[in-house]
Amino acid sequence: MKPLSEQLQDLSQRAKKIENSATALREKNQAELERRRNQLESDVKSTGLKIEASAAEAKENIRSGWADIRNRIDKQLAGARTKIEERKAERDLNRAERRAQAAEDDAADAIALAVYVLDQAEYAVVDAALARASADNLRAAA
Repeated sequence: MKPLSEQLQDLSQRAKKIENSATALREKNQAELERRRNQLESDVKSTGLKIEASAAEAKENIRSGWADIRNRIDKQLAGARTKIEERKAERDLNRAERRAQAAEDDAADAIALAVYVLDQAEYAVVDAALARASADNLRAAA
């Protein structure tokens, strides 16, 4: 598993790609938007398979809706806060190491989920822009 810092860097790079898509949208660069939509479709499929393999529970949350995901994340954060308080009192090094690893795994799953949701959101924005361009072209031709 990648260190959390690398996972966050990947997340930052994905956010930059969203920014580039927004620039293409402003410039009405349809070819670039279509290229990006195709790339996103591939990325979404790939990310979805990774999440399925490593976080079946996260997939169920995606299906059950954003509110359910948010509640689950809130629960995880509350659990993390509780774990932090427990760790302050923790003296057993082995137990503390196991808890740290579990917290890192939880963070990695949350980052993977964020990447998946960002890809889905960007795909929807790009698809909407292309649909609007198609409708505008049909209106202009009529």
